[in-house]
Amino acid sequence: MTIIIIIAVLALLILWIIGVQNKLVKSDEFCNNALKQINVQQISRYDALQALVKLTREYSSYEADTLQKIVEARKITSSPVPTAADIDANESVLKEISAKLVAVAEAYPDLKANGNYQKTMASIEKYEENVRLSRMTFNDTVTRFNQQVRSFPTSVVAGMLGFAKRDYLADDVTKKDYPTI
Repeated sequence: MTIIIIIAVLALLILWIIGVQNKLVKSDEFCNNALKQINVQQISRYDALQALVKLTREYSSYEADTLQKIVEARKITSSPVPTAADIDANESVLKEISAKLVAVAEAYPDLKANGNYQKTMASIEKYEENVRLSRMTFNDTVTRFNQQVRSFPTSVVAGMLGFAKRDYLADDVTKKDYPTI
């Protein structure tokens, strides 16, 4: 009789561990998917920035060559499963390229008035907004995952199976310098 009770308890424990493992895998995959979505938006934004570099060539080959060297030197990562650090590194590269392109456009008013330039800038702004929203989604997803990994008794199973707390995406420190009103 005691053997039956022990076997039943062990069976329930094994079923519970399997359920926890499946839940953790599902949450981990949501985190990976959210990171990949950000990466896709960043790659699209990078492509739009390259289109702006080509458009800039029509106005100033020197400026376009300089920008092209920056773009080539700062290729963004497109690994199958990027990390939060990859996404943050991509974001800093994209901001640097965008800032340089805006500076060039300021120096060439005809470029800034060009319809293709305006359309491309609008698409870049759309991608930037998509990245911003995707970053919020990722951080929310990581919060839920980290809560599971750190909550008892799930934390015991997570530790045994190698699930660890995930990193959040870094805050944009440039956005914290709001003007005083």
